[in-house]
Amino acid sequence: MKTLRIAAIPGDGIGNEVVPAAVKTLEALSKISGDVTFEFTYFPYGCEYYLKHGEMMPKDGLARLKGFDAIFLGAVGNAELVPDHISLWGLLIKIRREFQQSINVRPAKVLKGVRSPLADPKGFDLMVVRENSEGEYSSVGGRIYQGEDEIAVQNNIFSRKATERAMRFAFDLALKRNNHVTSATKSNGIVYTMPFWDEIFDEVSQGYPDIETESQHIDALTAFFATHPEKFDVIVASNLFGDILTDLGAALMGSIGVAPAANINVNGNYPSMFEPVHGSAPDIVGKGIANPMGQIWTAKMMLDHLGEEKMGRHLLDAIERTTSKGIVTPDLGGTNTTEDVTEEVIKQLH
Repeated sequence: MKTLRIAAIPGDGIGNEVVPAAVKTLEALSKISGDVTFEFTYFPYGCEYYLKHGEMMPKDGLARLKGFDAIFLGAVGNAELVPDHISLWGLLIKIRREFQQSINVRPAKVLKGVRSPLADPKGFDLMVVRENSEGEYSSVGGRIYQGEDEIAVQNNIFSRKATERAMRFAFDLALKRNNHVTSATKSNGIVYTMPFWDEIFDEVSQGYPDIETESQHIDALTAFFATHPEKFDVIVASNLFGDILTDLGAALMGSIGVAPAANINVNGNYPSMFEPVHGSAPDIVGKGIANPMGQIWTAKMMLDHLGEEKMGRHLLDAIERTTSKGIVTPDLGGTNTTEDVTEEVIKQLH
């Protein structure tokens, strides 16, 4: 039997509620499949850890995580305890950058039984591939002077290597789907980096003659997400543009609580990391109503990445059978608890 070694980091807030729910679901799936077993090791990294130790993870934290097959993260952040820029850069972004998780992938689709805020969502099913290592979130810049003369400078960094890598990942993904890639750009307003992005997109597309392509300016693309999401298959975007589009995609599904994400290391030198989009949601901590769907769907993405696509499909089917029965948490208009939803997903696995 194949054993997958997973580093579990529940983190902050509802991460401590939804990670155990997803782990329980994976363990049930393992018993049913009989082919794969999971070995989870928990790490207490997060804001509570910071209050005790003055850092979000120990100095050898990355070394401890490196040997695992994947990292399963719940949430990072509690602004009442630790400023967001410290918690984010001390854990989530630190793992992403140091482990070269240069690609972020986030799906959005109509889930059976889940009402989209769109009057007619038309069965949309799309994937956003986000460049995850540089772009608008590069830590290059600074602040100078004081008072009315104070200046803040933030540099956007786009390398050919990272841009090509994200685009090739998107094209390869489209080959497994519906053979269509949309590039998110803004070359009519950002005069250096976005024309560079467009040029590389055109170059990469030449190597995929069977893929239909288009480029859309981010403002228009955001509008089209709301008016015609069914027209999109795979979208490739820079760090900031991808971040915004994927939160909108989650909202179009009906709740950010159902949205999963994968931070992919493409060279195999480090583990990839899987996390839901929803964050730590401190307003509902301890109420038992956190939506476990995003974390469970994230587990599906982790299974796919680790070569267990059949198990991943089985898990997503169980999620949709659960939502189609109307067994959902309050963020989706339901009355069920985290435990209710988790138990029903496990029931639907059988």
